[in-house]
Amino acid sequence: MSAVATAIVGSAIIGGYSANKAAKEQARSVDRSTAAQERMFNRQVELQRPFREAGEQALNKLLPMAMDYKPFSLKDFELDPGYQFRMQEGRRAVENSMLARGMGLSGSMLRGVTRYGQGIGSEEFMNAYNRFQANRANAMNPLQAIAGVGQTSANTLSGAAGRLGENIGANMVAAGNARASGYMGTANAISNALGQGLNYYQNQQLMARMFPQQGGGAMSPAYPAGIYNPTDLA
Repeated sequence: MSAVATAIVGSAIIGGYSANKAAKEQARSVDRSTAAQERMFNRQVELQRPFREAGEQALNKLLPMAMDYKPFSLKDFELDPGYQFRMQEGRRAVENSMLARGMGLSGSMLRGVTRYGQGIGSEEFMNAYNRFQANRANAMNPLQAIAGVGQTSANTLSGAAGRLGENIGANMVAAGNARASGYMGTANAISNALGQGLNYYQNQQLMARMFPQQGGGAMSPAYPAGIYNPTDLA
């Protein structure tokens, strides 16, 4: 094999090897980038875990309260501590007043107790209702706040997961392109070498026809028959 042919083959090998090596390194870089993003996402999941778990626990307590809600009823009113206290204390005061006047268990005493109870009922109903709603809100509001923290954490992770998916998809495309470019680079290097080899061969054939080998290895131009050749005079 001539030196030129050897150089052409060597160039093809080096070009193909270099293109393939560069493509593999680029693909490895993309894979490392994907792995780093996955590690960061997993770390973010760990950091958000307490907030998500707290939100889940609060939601588990909140849902039964919301599903089992019952409107304010007369029974709730009668069991209201404020109403019971005023009713008991007021009734005791009316009874003591009647007894002090010597009226005992008379009709007047019963009417007085009844009127007082009706008045207290009218005055305390709305107060009892407001206390009922306030107690419910006091029980639910903290749970709703904690559940909101969990929801925010879940939304944060959902966004991060979406971005990670997009980045991994883009990295997969980039890695595929890098590997494809390596294959194309190798193919181009071989194709170029073949083209150079073919051109070299054609040039050699042309030179051989134009300057055929003569005695002593010297080359002189060949002339078609009938054309004057200066060497004929020698």
